Amino acid sequence: MQSLDPRVRVLGTFLLVIVIVLVHKIAVLLAVFTGAVVLALASAVTIRTLALRVWFVVLAFTGVIALPALFLTPGEPLSSVPSITPQGLHAAVMLIARVETAVTLTTILVLCTPWVEILKALRSLCVPREVVMMLAMAYRYIFLLAETATQMFESRESRRLGVLPGSEQRRVVAQTAGVLMSKSLDLSQEVFLAMQSRGYRGDVFTVTDSRLRPRDYLAILAVAIIAALALWLGR
Repeated sequence: MQSLDPRVRVLGTFLLVIVIVLVHKIAVLLAVFTGAVVLALASAVTIRTLALRVWFVVLAFTGVIALPALFLTPGEPLSSVPSITPQGLHAAVMLIARVETAVTLTTILVLCTPWVEILKALRSLCVPREVVMMLAMAYRYIFLLAETATQMFESRESRRLGVLPGSEQRRVVAQTAGVLMSKSLDLSQEVFLAMQSRGYRGDVFTVTDSRLRPRDYLAILAVAIIAALALWLGR
């Protein structure tokens, strides 16, 4: 992934994600998932990183969503487990496989591509300027708000003696959330005005300009062939 143009990485990843949403066969999803794992290993992304950041987390959240489908989807009950239908099992497995594969691909993209290059690639692919601006600000504010919340928590803990009762803890959490929201609104306006005063108008600029090379054209052609084949086999 690191040897390809950022625009090729972004376009190829989004194309495969669309394919994942459209296919209807588990075997095709597993084939794309296996290809994603091979791509991760070739891009120096370890299995441990994917397991800790993606697979376990996605399985926990998606599993909770997919669990009711096992019992609520109409169909003939299984002989071994009468409360579960084959249709429900297929729907749950398809949902988990789709989410796992899509998040694996996007995680590889993010780990192998600097965020500013992703934003610039999105603008090059005619993504509206407002969308790119929102993504840039949201990405920055995730870390900023997390740091601010941590500082507020440490400040309150350093001034507290003993253990607060449950009602008092809930009141403190509500007050902290309100103060954090107020701070974020004020800070967002200040940051936006500061960016405007320095010439920011929604476009992303980098030190180097990327150019498409023969390997980039071959890569996007290979992704297009894989996507078409997956759609044909996964109908």
